[in-house]
Amino acid sequence: MPTISRTKPKITWLQVVIHTLGWLPLAWLFYDYFAGRLSVNPIQDIEQRLGRIAVYFLIATLACTPFNSLFGWLEFLKRRRALGLYAFMYTSLHVMVFAGLDYGFNLSQLFDLITQKLYLLVGTIALLMLIPLAATSFDYFIRRMGRNWKRLHWLIYPAAIISMLHYALAQKGNLFALRGNILKPFLLGIFMILLLVLRNPSVRKWVIGIRRKLSVRSRHLRHANKINPG
Repeated sequence: MPTISRTKPKITWLQVVIHTLGWLPLAWLFYDYFAGRLSVNPIQDIEQRLGRIAVYFLIATLACTPFNSLFGWLEFLKRRRALGLYAFMYTSLHVMVFAGLDYGFNLSQLFDLITQKLYLLVGTIALLMLIPLAATSFDYFIRRMGRNWKRLHWLIYPAAIISMLHYALAQKGNLFALRGNILKPFLLGIFMILLLVLRNPSVRKWVIGIRRKLSVRSRHLRHANKINPG
């Protein structure tokens, strides 16, 4: 009876890096908690750190396509799903700590807070956008939904912008007057806008064209140096 040989998928160094970075912040958070290294308000500290990590992974997800355009490395595109799922995991933990540890899942109190505080309303909208993206990120839904899958996952763009706005509004200070503790979200917001611009099809095509021209020129220079060394 013939044996069927199945080749194991090759694990790349980028996969190792992404999954290590995916779990490292959570391990670090547990260590800080048990070592007593959190602030005087540990629940708020945990909640804010989880939120920041979620934003970082969301930005990393958006960066995959621009990095592929700039460097021509297909590996970046293959890791978008993992980064997106880590972003959703930390978003979910951020929400669970806020709703559970802070308010004991008191739905009426949470509803009042969301309707009264703009940053919570904005964060809730971002969460509602991210849920269907995470739920349909698997191959089964990609095959079943066809073109509708791409239409749905277009939500990553407004979800990312709204998540960044939530992060900025949650800081102490005045976002619109650029006062207070808003420097980090302001800089991250500019970087996110740059990534979104680079994801524009026309801009991406232009960037890829420049990269290819530079690559051809570099090959010609190397070839010329081999023919006429020194």
